[in-house]
Amino acid sequence: MTTRGVLYVHSAPRALCPHVEWAVGGVLGVRVQLDWIRQPASPGTWRSEFSWQARPGTASKLASALRGWDLLRFEVTAEPSPTSEGERYSSTPGLGIFHAVTGMHGDILVPEDRLRAALARSVRGESDLAAEIAKLLGKPWDDELESFRHAGEGAPVRWLHQVV
Repeated sequence: MTTRGVLYVHSAPRALCPHVEWAVGGVLGVRVQLDWIRQPASPGTWRSEFSWQARPGTASKLASALRGWDLLRFEVTAEPSPTSEGERYSSTPGLGIFHAVTGMHGDILVPEDRLRAALARSVRGESDLAAEIAKLLGKPWDDELESFRHAGEGAPVRWLHQVV
């Protein structure tokens, strides 16, 4: 059973690019050479994206392999499969990593206990409910990454398959 997904490296310093390729290759079990282009939204950085096909759970492995680099902005998505929900990971230097489960139409599925906790914090006056829900949906990450996403429109995409 496999799923498909996309890795978007929105910005990486040039010196980090080969390390990203090694990390991704380690997860997929194949040598990876990405097509890097300049990232106009952040001068001095580079961007790349590619589609992959591998076992469910690969998106989390890719996100884990990349999350340790503070200067890296990236997203990893995985489509739902017959045996698993979809996933979305977003990471920025300032916010860290965001994870969401996604349904078959790409909607973010927020677990009931996380909604109850957000409501409880709001009722106790610890936070604003709208801000809590925005965090559950990844809005701060979307806001920070939006200019990097648009800068990459028309970028080349490469398909990679995990050796099974």
